[in-house]
Amino acid sequence: MKKTIGDIKKKTEQLLRPFNHFFNNEAASGFVLLLCAVLAMIIANTALNKTYEQILHMQFSLMGFNLSILHWVNDGLMAVFFFTVGMEIKREVLFGELQSISATILPIVAAIAGMIVPALLYSAVNIDSGGLAGWGIPMSTDIAFSLGVLSMAAGNVPRSIAVFLTTLAVVDDLGAIIVIALFYSNSVSLTALLYGLAALAAALAANKLAVKNIFIYLFWGVIAWFFFYNAGVHPTIAGVILGLLIPADKSQNADKSLLHKLEYKVVPFSTWVVMPIFALVNAGVKLDMSNFANMEGSFLPIAAGIILGLTVGKPLGIFGVTALLFKFKVIKMPEKTSYIHFLGAGSLGGIGFTMSLFIASLAFSGSIEYLTAAKVGIIIASCLSGLLGMIILKLTNNISTVQG
Repeated sequence: MKKTIGDIKKKTEQLLRPFNHFFNNEAASGFVLLLCAVLAMIIANTALNKTYEQILHMQFSLMGFNLSILHWVNDGLMAVFFFTVGMEIKREVLFGELQSISATILPIVAAIAGMIVPALLYSAVNIDSGGLAGWGIPMSTDIAFSLGVLSMAAGNVPRSIAVFLTTLAVVDDLGAIIVIALFYSNSVSLTALLYGLAALAAALAANKLAVKNIFIYLFWGVIAWFFFYNAGVHPTIAGVILGLLIPADKSQNADKSLLHKLEYKVVPFSTWVVMPIFALVNAGVKLDMSNFANMEGSFLPIAAGIILGLTVGKPLGIFGVTALLFKFKVIKMPEKTSYIHFLGAGSLGGIGFTMSLFIASLAFSGSIEYLTAAKVGIIIASCLSGLLGMIILKLTNNISTVQG
């Protein structure tokens, strides 16, 4: 009997190891992201702002493209981030929380509701403004920031809440990728797109032939990125698809797959280099209210729509649908959890930061004023959501302590 219990415990630890690594890595990186965002804000509002702007708009050529540093980060370097997102989604589907639809119906439905409600609230506020194109901005949840705040508030918060929030954020990322591909790409050049898809088809063929050389996949990924960019489809989409094409067999040990090995090499680079750089170049908002005077009233509805969408729409959608599923016994509430745990998780879902800033840069690429309003809304909403989520989850800790 002891041997059986020991075997079960060992098996459980093996299954949770990838999740624990992911949770700890993403949680820790959230603090680095926060520091970079604060640093960018400080620089943008001091005498260093002029130098900061000059650096962001310095141009250099690579692969035939002459782009600014800002564009190289958002279009090029962020492809690495989206590549890791693709791999994370595949890992969760094959070995993790998404391998059983019945077991993950709760975070999947919650993620969908948590995307639809914020988009509707934002659209309602901006229906008559010039900022309606930003409806996709408040749909996203930042995994790193949300898990970082959760780790600060963790205490007695059940592990199932961390799993719920992580899975929700992964599904949320997938939804954001679909929105970017369908609604935030330019007029498409079919010829260039077909060349890009052909490059990805070559990567798929390598997958089917069980090719283990990562440079083969990276080569076709770069080619796909090149043609996607020329096609008018955001090139980071090529990164996501490539991540999904990295070989992994559900029948084999997850730790031995190329997907697993590559994740452990690329994810740290994405987490500790790509995302902090992205925060540094995108979170620098100059808070000079005189710049908003000529915005013809669009600043308020854009910022207010994002704040309302993330701080109210996210928890309303996430908590609302989970509460209904529990109340009507469609899904059984996980052990050691309560409604208030899911309310707290819903509030943390309103931390949009990385993906929200990214979508804002696509939605308002032609308007510095609108983009500034969006950034202000995202930063305020993310801070409010994080603070509210932490307070709610701290409250659950206190309740648990008193009851214990």
